[in-house]
Amino acid sequence: MNNHPKKILIIEDEEALRQALVDKFNREGFSVIEAKDGEEGLDLAIKNHPDIILLDIIMPKIDGLSMLKQLRSDAWGKDVPILILTNLNDAEYVSQAVENGVYDFLVKSDWQLSTLVEKVKEKLNQ
Repeated sequence: MNNHPKKILIIEDEEALRQALVDKFNREGFSVIEAKDGEEGLDLAIKNHPDIILLDIIMPKIDGLSMLKQLRSDAWGKDVPILILTNLNDAEYVSQAVENGVYDFLVKSDWQLSTLVEKVKEKLNQ
């Protein structure tokens, strides 16, 4: 059994929320990498190969769906589990995200940090 902490990449442009997520996952024993926009997130994902990615949709530079499509065209990135975080309860975004192999889709107003941690652990079989 490998005891290395699981690596999570959190891509979220809202600083307060990003910080809350980073703090929570650090406390849960994850190795946390953070990015403030899709461009930085894509770069960090390709360089660091996290075990799972939390991805906001509406962000500056490259939005979440564009970043997701670029990531999925990468040899490593095509299989990494991704959880989408968004304020939008928009069927079009949901279907585009699902087409690009998203593990789950969470509308920000509908979840609590503890729920999110459970989903991540469930996906990583922890």
